[in-house]
Amino acid sequence: MSADTFSSSLPRRHERGCYVRHLLHRFATLACVLVALTSAEYPHFNAHSAELASRPNIVLILSDDQGYGDFSRHGNPVLKTPNLDRLAEQSIRLTDFHVAPMCTPTRGQLLTGMDACRNGATCVCAGRSFVRPGIPLMPEIFAAAGYKTALFGKWHLGDSFPNLPQHRGFGESVYHLGWGITSMADTWRNDLFNGRFRHNGVLQEYPGYCTDVWFDLSMAWIKERQARGEPFLLYLPTNAPHGPLWVPDKYKEPYKKPGVPAAFFGMIANLDENIGRLDKFLSESGLAENSIVVFFHDNGGTAGVNLFNAGMRDRKTTYYDGGHRAACFIRWPGGQFQPRDLDNLCQVQDLLPTLLELCDVKPPPTAKFDGISLAKILRGLDEQREVPDRMLVVQYGQKPEKFACAVLFKKWRLVHGTELYDLRADPGQQKNVATEQPDVARKMRDHYDRWWASVEPLLAQPVPIVIGADEENPVTLTAADWWNVYCDNMRDLRMGKEANSVWNVQVAKDGRYEFALRRWPKEADAAIAAGVPEFQAVDGLLPAGKALPIAAVRLKVGDLLDETKVAADSKEIKFAVDLKAGTKLTLQSFCYDASGQELCGAYFAYVTRK
Repeated sequence: MSADTFSSSLPRRHERGCYVRHLLHRFATLACVLVALTSAEYPHFNAHSAELASRPNIVLILSDDQGYGDFSRHGNPVLKTPNLDRLAEQSIRLTDFHVAPMCTPTRGQLLTGMDACRNGATCVCAGRSFVRPGIPLMPEIFAAAGYKTALFGKWHLGDSFPNLPQHRGFGESVYHLGWGITSMADTWRNDLFNGRFRHNGVLQEYPGYCTDVWFDLSMAWIKERQARGEPFLLYLPTNAPHGPLWVPDKYKEPYKKPGVPAAFFGMIANLDENIGRLDKFLSESGLAENSIVVFFHDNGGTAGVNLFNAGMRDRKTTYYDGGHRAACFIRWPGGQFQPRDLDNLCQVQDLLPTLLELCDVKPPPTAKFDGISLAKILRGLDEQREVPDRMLVVQYGQKPEKFACAVLFKKWRLVHGTELYDLRADPGQQKNVATEQPDVARKMRDHYDRWWASVEPLLAQPVPIVIGADEENPVTLTAADWWNVYCDNMRDLRMGKEANSVWNVQVAKDGRYEFALRRWPKEADAAIAAGVPEFQAVDGLLPAGKALPIAAVRLKVGDLLDETKVAADSKEIKFAVDLKAGTKLTLQSFCYDASGQELCGAYFAYVTRK
């Protein structure tokens, strides 16, 4: 099946049962024929294929904005997650596992094995959502080792070449842009129902609810890999249960009670149902035995925190455990993994080196990990339950500053450089014991000082957005990538948020570059100064976009500055500049009213090398 026909061939849900049985029969027949041919005529090829086929598959599931308390097995008094609970019971459960307090840093740390402040992807926007060039990513490493790779869901590590999944090692990908549906970079008027997503970069519509779509695509792709005898790495990062909290009524209806976040829990209930579908598929297809399944979530709790937070302090974006401690389940029956709790202090950066060792895949010389392999501990070969001298740093942000962090050491937590908590006696982090334990606090601060010295110089070095490359011309720039500024939601756009900053760009080729500045994306087909109507989605809405009295637009490209008046019906203002290949420069737009008062930046710039 070609990449072009893959997603269009997916059956509708009501046809799936017969279709699956038919496919399995055809694939089984084809597999037998292929095995017979390769055994008889291509023994060397067959030996290589057998070696590859013996390697474990990887299914990596990452939920978005689910918290540690959003599982019934963790004590949630309302939410029911039977399939996630079953997966946990069958898995090794990392009970002191930590991610970043926000999603992009966690994703970058997962795929690089490096701390966010070192790999460059420190924030969900602000021009800091890109991994630095030259750092190999998980799919690139596994693809080089013969694995087939795919991503279905949320990417959030860049919205243009060379930072999209199809450029970074994923052979098959279907994804949305930005942090999610209704983010600044996402498709205009997109919905969680019958959404429009990018298939290897090409926008197309996918019938159904988004989480169902991600799992349907995943299972169809796995079937093809199984039929071809190919080991695979599947990355399945759902946008659920991140907002907007839009979900079919049948999932939120059971939770419509006072004080209960019904839509949020409904999105988790739908996710849980899909986990059950995937698990059943893996079992019935015979893939479960030799597939490493990893499930975790990308930051601390959000909408469910006020109801239940598993005794932890605070939530997403914060440096207390409620902001970055996550559930992590790892199952591999064929690897003789004994389901149990492991209380080792560990971090999302550990997953890549761990999976490489488990799959006997050698990283390239350019791969440098801050994480460590947990393979021996998972296999029960190392009964040590602590790593005595290991300290970890949790830090992220649109403009990271010293001591805006948490340092982790055994059950000690140093927060903001001054607050020390002993989780053995105080799991809720209510009593600061820094004055009572000065030696511990000093040791942890010293570790952080050394760590900070190694990353601080990198934080002032932006990863530029490439313009003018043959692979993507024109390039769309959005306010989500304004340097050190948070302006990343469709609501920011619709309300005309008073914000502005530069885009950091790098020129790919010599040429004359056209910059078309807009307040609204092209798809809105709206005048710069005009408002737009509200968007009524299937299960929610976005407010009407207000008009702004924009009378002039200015563009600053490096040292060049130009300004143009805005007519009442103008939808875009164009500027042209000659640029040289390799040049790194800043680009900034300004929108003014008739009196010369700055209102905001142009939220969109379409850059074309002519």
